[in-house]
Amino acid sequence: MKNIRNILCIGAGYVGGPTMAVIADRCPEYRVTVVDIDPERIRAWNSPRLPIYEPGLQEVVERCRGRNLFYSTDIPAGVREADVIFVSVNTPTKTFGHGAGRAADLQFVERTAREIVEYAQEGKIVVEKSTLPVRTAQALSRVLQANGKGLRFPIVSNPEFLAEGTAIQDLTFPDRVLIGGTDDPEGQEAVETIAQIYTHWIPREKLVTTNLWSSELTKLVANAFLAQRISSINSISALCEKTGANVDQVSQAVGMDSRIGPKFLQAGIGFGGSCFRKDILNLAYLCEHYGLPEVAQYWESVVDINDYQARRFVEKILEAMFNTVTEKKLAILGFAFKANTGDVRDTPALAVCQRLLAERATLAICDPKALDNARKELGDAGGRVTYHQDPYQACQDAHAILLLTDWPLFQTLDYPKILQGLPRPAFLFDGRNCLDHKALFEMGYNVYPTGSPPWTHFL
Repeated sequence: MKNIRNILCIGAGYVGGPTMAVIADRCPEYRVTVVDIDPERIRAWNSPRLPIYEPGLQEVVERCRGRNLFYSTDIPAGVREADVIFVSVNTPTKTFGHGAGRAADLQFVERTAREIVEYAQEGKIVVEKSTLPVRTAQALSRVLQANGKGLRFPIVSNPEFLAEGTAIQDLTFPDRVLIGGTDDPEGQEAVETIAQIYTHWIPREKLVTTNLWSSELTKLVANAFLAQRISSINSISALCEKTGANVDQVSQAVGMDSRIGPKFLQAGIGFGGSCFRKDILNLAYLCEHYGLPEVAQYWESVVDINDYQARRFVEKILEAMFNTVTEKKLAILGFAFKANTGDVRDTPALAVCQRLLAERATLAICDPKALDNARKELGDAGGRVTYHQDPYQACQDAHAILLLTDWPLFQTLDYPKILQGLPRPAFLFDGRNCLDHKALFEMGYNVYPTGSPPWTHFL
């Protein structure tokens, strides 16, 4: 088994940053270095204000930074000194060429492999941490092994299963850690070397070892199954609104079935984040590539329902507000794709806001952690979008309040006070079903939940 002293992570994003911080915290005898080509991102990791918000991350970084956790843009030095290299670079969906809109864009993975070949002076274990299509390790191996230096680079697949908002908890107390490698002695030794890192704080029985292909595919399948549950309950929410049923009651009863369970059965305006859509479309693309069009179509329908849910939410707003929001101020409570993160990648709030802007609404956006990212996505839209840290300021004089992210802050606002500053009739659309709809109705709001009939004062 390889003796580890130095661990390198290439990529300082939402996966690499928290993962390496926890490894450094739990393995003080290792020197852990995180490198990235973006100097601004590295400066942020070395500053009091980290580039990403994640509960508990700041404390872990501050315990380790400068002790055995380092952030740098010096990729050549990092590669030369490392014993193990985690590859955690971006793998977005292709936007051009063959497979555009569905296949994973692996240009950054290939570029990283070539950098490893260029700068390495001895063999390294290379760990796939990015979410990759099945059999990517085969292509990666071709680049690494054709190095002309006689160096060996065994590849291990170690996908992450982190949920934003609970990443530190997920890393500290994971359901399982998946480690995939080749079946030859070199591959199995590499798997055991990576396993030894995690056994510093994770029970051995939670380490699951597989072959490379199973590990790569498992990550795509896990995200696809989670997203499928969200789209399933969201499709039922549409039926509940038509029939008078209550989706919260339905999901509670269904989730009590031990064969199903309650997780990811909360109706809303749709899933978001960096992984679900990307991984499902990549899975569908792989199915088509291997001659399984019916399977591809099945998984694509999960994304279709997600898009439909955001579109349906806007249509409900228009129908309730006399079929027009032109020149009306709408207060947007929440822009991040979920609470406890500032991440707005694929957030359903963006789709909702873009549709409302197309209807010539004026938006006042409030989010505790995502305002900077929201600005990057929407700008000021010709003066029709404003940004507020204070939710009361965002709601002042609003023709409707739209709750799009389930931040605890929004669940404890003084809604009677807010109501005093609203034109009548006062509308509130709860896209996350996290408010007390009956109480709001009794205050004087016309309340539109997701997946149940509205509470209105209209005839």
